[in-house]
Amino acid sequence: MATVQELNTQFGINRQLVFREDASGLIVAEIGNAQANATLCLQGAHLMTWQPKNQAVPVVWLSRDARLAEGKSIRGGVPVCWPWFGAHASDASLPAHGFARTVPWEVVETGAEANGATRLSLRLLASAKTRAQWPHQAQLVLKVVVGETLRMELTTENTGTSDFVISEALHTYFRIGDIGSVRVAGLSGREFWDKVGGSTLRKQQGAISFSAETDRVYIDTAEECVIEDEQLNRHIHIAKSGSLSTVVWTPWIEKAGRMGDMGQPDGWREMLCIESANAFDNAVKVPAGTRHTLSIEYRVESL
Repeated sequence: MATVQELNTQFGINRQLVFREDASGLIVAEIGNAQANATLCLQGAHLMTWQPKNQAVPVVWLSRDARLAEGKSIRGGVPVCWPWFGAHASDASLPAHGFARTVPWEVVETGAEANGATRLSLRLLASAKTRAQWPHQAQLVLKVVVGETLRMELTTENTGTSDFVISEALHTYFRIGDIGSVRVAGLSGREFWDKVGGSTLRKQQGAISFSAETDRVYIDTAEECVIEDEQLNRHIHIAKSGSLSTVVWTPWIEKAGRMGDMGQPDGWREMLCIESANAFDNAVKVPAGTRHTLSIEYRVESL
C-alpha cells in the first residue's frame, strides 16, 4: 500500500485533492474545489461526505458516531456493496453486502475536469481472503467525480474465462431534514420486495412517505428518483444507468437504537438511504471478457 506522502506526490492535486492519515491509521482523500467538498476513505473506496458549496448542509450523510476502523464498514456515506447484495446466497457466515466496502483499494488515477470538478479513480485490491469468498477473476474500479453534481461509476470487468453473476449497490445515505416529512417520487407503479413485510411483492402507489421502518427493493426500474425535502428547501435528484433495482431504507427508532452508530438519539431521523442497485431479480451476468458499469449522478435543486 502506498503511503500518504507517496499518494500526495503521485496523485495529489494542489488545493483540490489531498491525502491524509486518519487517527485510525486509514487513509482519507479530502477533495475541495470551487463547486463542492467531499471526503473518501481508501478502505472500501468509501465516499463519506459530499456538500456542494451552494448547500448549507451536506447532501451525503455521515453519522456523527461513525467510526473508521480497519476491516469495518463506515456508517453513512456511500458504501460499495459487491459482489453480492444483502446476505450471501449460500453461506451465512460471509459478510452481508460482500467484501468490497471493508477491504483496501488503491488509487489509480486523479485529475481535474474541464468544468472544475475533481476526479478520483480507485481499484479494489484482491487478496487470498477475497478470492476465498468469491473465486472469480475480476477487476473492480470506482470512478468518483466531485463537483456541483456527484457522479460515481462502478465497473466490474470479468478478466477470466468463465461467466459470473454479481449483485451490487451504491448504498447512499442522504442527509434530509426529517424522515417524517420527506417524500420520494419516481417509483409509483413499480413493484417492490417488502423486506419488512415478510419479503412480499407489492406495488407502489404514488410517492413514498415514511412512518415506520422501511426496507424495500424496487425491481425493474431505471427511472430517476427525487427526494422531496421541504424542510431543507431542496430536491435531490438521483439519476442512474446500468441499474435496474432501487433500494429505499430507513431503520426507524428501534432498529437504529440497536445499531449503536447511527448518531444517537435521533440521527436516524436526518438520513434516508436510496440505493442504486442490481439486486434480487436484477442480478447481473457478466460474461467472460466483458464489463458492466453501474453509474449514478446526484443533483440538488434548491427550492
